[in-house]
Amino acid sequence: METKPQAKYLKDYTAPSHQVEKLELTFDLHPTQTLVTAQAKYLALEAQRSLTLDGVDLRLISLKVNGKSFDDYHANSTQLVLNNLPSEFELEIVTEISPQTNTALEGLYLAGGAYCTQCEAEGFRKITYFLDRPDVLTVYTVTVIGDQSMPFLLSNGNKIAQGTREDGRHYTTWHDPYKKPSYLFALVAGDFDELKDEFITCSGRKVELVLFVDKGNLSKAPHAMASLKNAMKWDEERFNLEYDLDIYMIVAVDFFNMGAMENKGLNVFNSACVLANQQTATDRDYHTIESIVGHEYFHNWTGNRVTCRDWFQLSLKEGLTVFRDQEFSSDLGSRGLNRIDAVMAMRMHQFAEDAGPMAHPIRPNKVIEMNNFYTVTVYNKGAEVIRMMHTLLGEQNFQKGMQLYFQRHDGQAVTCDDFVATMQEASKTDLTQFKLWYEQVGTPSLKVVTSFNEEQSHYVCTITQQNAKHDPIQSPLHIPFAIELLDKSGNTLPLIVNGESVSKVINLTQKEQTIVFEKISERPVAVLLEDFSAPVIVNYDYQLGELIHIIAHASSDYARWEAAQQAFTLQVREAVTKHEQGQQIILSSELLDTFDKLLREREGDLALLAELIKVPSFDTLATAFEQVPVDALNESIAQFELSIANTLNSALKDAFMACAENGELGHEAVSARALKNTCLYYLAICADEQVYEWLESHRMSDNMTLVLGALKAVLNAQLDSSATAMAEFDSRWRHDLLVMDKWFSLQATRKGDDAIEHIYHLYTHPCFDKANPNRVRALVGSFARSNPEQFHRIDGKGYELLGDLLIELNAINPQNASRMITPFMSWKRFDSRRQQLMKAQLERLADMSDLSDDLYEKVDKALS
Repeated sequence: METKPQAKYLKDYTAPSHQVEKLELTFDLHPTQTLVTAQAKYLALEAQRSLTLDGVDLRLISLKVNGKSFDDYHANSTQLVLNNLPSEFELEIVTEISPQTNTALEGLYLAGGAYCTQCEAEGFRKITYFLDRPDVLTVYTVTVIGDQSMPFLLSNGNKIAQGTREDGRHYTTWHDPYKKPSYLFALVAGDFDELKDEFITCSGRKVELVLFVDKGNLSKAPHAMASLKNAMKWDEERFNLEYDLDIYMIVAVDFFNMGAMENKGLNVFNSACVLANQQTATDRDYHTIESIVGHEYFHNWTGNRVTCRDWFQLSLKEGLTVFRDQEFSSDLGSRGLNRIDAVMAMRMHQFAEDAGPMAHPIRPNKVIEMNNFYTVTVYNKGAEVIRMMHTLLGEQNFQKGMQLYFQRHDGQAVTCDDFVATMQEASKTDLTQFKLWYEQVGTPSLKVVTSFNEEQSHYVCTITQQNAKHDPIQSPLHIPFAIELLDKSGNTLPLIVNGESVSKVINLTQKEQTIVFEKISERPVAVLLEDFSAPVIVNYDYQLGELIHIIAHASSDYARWEAAQQAFTLQVREAVTKHEQGQQIILSSELLDTFDKLLREREGDLALLAELIKVPSFDTLATAFEQVPVDALNESIAQFELSIANTLNSALKDAFMACAENGELGHEAVSARALKNTCLYYLAICADEQVYEWLESHRMSDNMTLVLGALKAVLNAQLDSSATAMAEFDSRWRHDLLVMDKWFSLQATRKGDDAIEHIYHLYTHPCFDKANPNRVRALVGSFARSNPEQFHRIDGKGYELLGDLLIELNAINPQNASRMITPFMSWKRFDSRRQQLMKAQLERLADMSDLSDDLYEKVDKALS
């Protein structure tokens, strides 16, 4: 790049120069010449004669101040500066934009036959010149004019007018009575099928609900609608929050960079996060849709009615809303399984981000391209910080804090500090030390040492905090540390400290803290950091027998799963050492016996059992090593799966046949399918005639969960039938792009030396489109994430494939490119040969003359 992009800093924040009292927008839609008329009333907030507006890729047609042409301005590629202005004035700006050529999918774009907007974080400046920042809130009135071929002309708020013009085109006018920032503006225009419903709020108001989907997809919309109604009811009951407009709309589009967007009253969703029936969507898809629909609805209050002052405060709305959607899913479903999902995202992705060059606090202090900070740290770790606050305060005080937050800040753009202040005030709890979580970088670790004094009946637990080396905060954090003690029979022991019964949550506030548990008659087994009560790494010398005891007896489903993960990690560490010494890799017979017993008893949640017996992923296990032993890790995973398949063959078959799967969507049926698929995955590795029959039966099922389970098993086991099975799936589903995304994802996991050549070949498949983020993520994203053997090939061809794609995406969709580069960010964690190969791809990108800001920031940080 000729000039390096400049960073912005939290410390440099200044308030806006003007406020906007109202904004009226008129869109005259045309594929390449859309006219946007913006009429706004500005009021200077200080003695300010000039106004600087943001604007990118705009053609200025006209500009008026107080109804008269105005020429005292100058413009460059990113700004329009107006000079010698009165303190209060009306500004009319007419711009022309080209939605059809906007492949970046930011601002207003035309794709898949529909006009659509995405304005978060800084897309509104691609629509018109404006103060495109989250702390400028105003009331919007929007008129959309389009051809009759687009019957639906949608925007935020309530519809106040519609009609037909003299030229035969029609229009619709929308008014949103609640002030909002520009990033929440939305417009959608096209021809859709619509699913209508209604919701009666707790105060008795009727809200119209409308879900717009592409023609022919109406049968896949009911689950999203049911999820929306569940979310509206839950938010009233759990948080006492009622919806505030007369209509709530969701539009599903196929071309979208994100999962969904919470624009006030008009949510735009990636179609993958809306459409589902059992023939085309998996049980996991159903859960994801429920979660995301809930997430975007919950933003109506945590993000829309109260928004963030600046983009450094992004976790104010996202971390809080992720916590809320996690609680929604947990209250409606299995709390244990939802907790496992949340922690897997932390362990696999967030811990890696914390340890890499893009490590940042949940409230970043420096950014170049804001799109790069929609991260697992801001979202998922941010949610864990909110969860810790909830743990420390308790549900009642947390809800008091939320009520005060809305009472004090409704209609405002505020900061993370404002949120913590209301929580502190409402609960009368000092959160001064806790606030360090908003500034710290990296994953803290806790070293735990225990001892048992039989004479005194004391169990002593000493915990030492250690912040990451690159963390600017080296003082101790306030960490809620949950612990359960199990006796030899598996009973939970009461916790007594200083003669008094105490909560299972210990408040760690010192660098080193010792807790003496009294009246303990025998050495217990400690369940540490129960339910992942803080986003930290616990270093404790667990023995395999202790972990097996926890798997069998812990009161928390999450704790049982966590113990299984740690047991596998212990075994993998030993296996890697054996592999390097040329010895045979063997999975512990004690652990295999435990799994055999669990499979034969099949007590409790079958979906949890399915998770307990899965070997953790490559990425999860890789976090246990300072330098990732790629080949030894791949070999260990393969050998462990083979050991389970061989040793537990009889128990796996019994469990498979015992699972009563009735094709329904209730938790019992979903759990049964989860266990059946896990059993089938293992059984396919050493398949016999009976297993072949089961695989064929699942593959021909009308339930997509079972179909994909069979295909995954067949591909992993490299059975002769895999090519035919994949070809038949392609033939059956080529008409449905979302289903084909599942096929592309499976193709990405293909083994063998021709795997990469096969992916290049799939670029020519009629369903594949590099301009569509869903297709790219399904094929190449899945390859880099889920095929470590081929992605990390020692010849570097896997890295080259991703590098080639990133160069193309840089020109097509920089935001998607930036998200796809993640596997290269941890290049320093690999052996010298692979480091050299990955670094070469990063240097290819760095040498590009037209490298986007999105990629520049990540490439620069990775190489520095």
